[in-house]
Amino acid sequence: MNPYLLIALILFAYMNLWFVLALLQKRNDIADIAWGLGFVILAWTAYLIQGQFNMFALIVNILVSIWGLRLAWHVYSRNHDKPEDRRYMAWRVEWGKWVNLRAYFQVFMLQGLFLFLIISPVLLLNFTADAKPGMLPVIGLPIWIIGFLFESIGDKQLADFIKKPENKGKLMQTGLWRYSRHPNYFGEVTQWWGIWLFVSMLSGGLFTLIGPLTISLLIIFVSGIPMLEKKYKDRADFQDYAKRTSIFFPLPPKI
Repeated sequence: MNPYLLIALILFAYMNLWFVLALLQKRNDIADIAWGLGFVILAWTAYLIQGQFNMFALIVNILVSIWGLRLAWHVYSRNHDKPEDRRYMAWRVEWGKWVNLRAYFQVFMLQGLFLFLIISPVLLLNFTADAKPGMLPVIGLPIWIIGFLFESIGDKQLADFIKKPENKGKLMQTGLWRYSRHPNYFGEVTQWWGIWLFVSMLSGGLFTLIGPLTISLLIIFVSGIPMLEKKYKDRADFQDYAKRTSIFFPLPPKI
């Protein structure tokens, strides 16, 4: 069987399993936990399918695992013992009697499709037994580290800020959030461009641009930044914050 087809079938089964869990728990936001874990499972499955030692694939799989496991734990910790995420609750109201059917296709299956596209560079590297990416991984690794630090530190700073009762109703504007309105999203996108550098010199490496481009477009223009900015756009404190602070790339705040 074609290895990419096998990965796609495993991913399909994986997302269906999480959909069943969502029905049992009556909360579709567990799809956010499935997101990070799915990358880890597919990366190592591809490595095992190839069946040969591949140093560069091993390194990238470890990076993907660090990213995916941290993200899944972060989402779980954030949502544990709390009501379903407000976005998914809003969709329940909007979708009405069709909520389960639409959640299946518009949440779980669509997420699976994006997952497959984004992880395509990792799959190519794992399926290339004699991968020799040249010197670009030397650049890719520090770029990944920078991205990981921005995402993990940004998430931690925001979580600590929200936990303090005196910050209820306030807007996070300190730490990394002083330089970017979305430092965690900047970090996530940066990590995937760092990973792409590990495979960009392989045969077919140009095709794998679909991976980092997909995560970049999703976060910057579709489901990441736009959804959060829409939530706060009418608040005066956010409007002032937006005038001073870069929306994505970390930059010195405007005076």
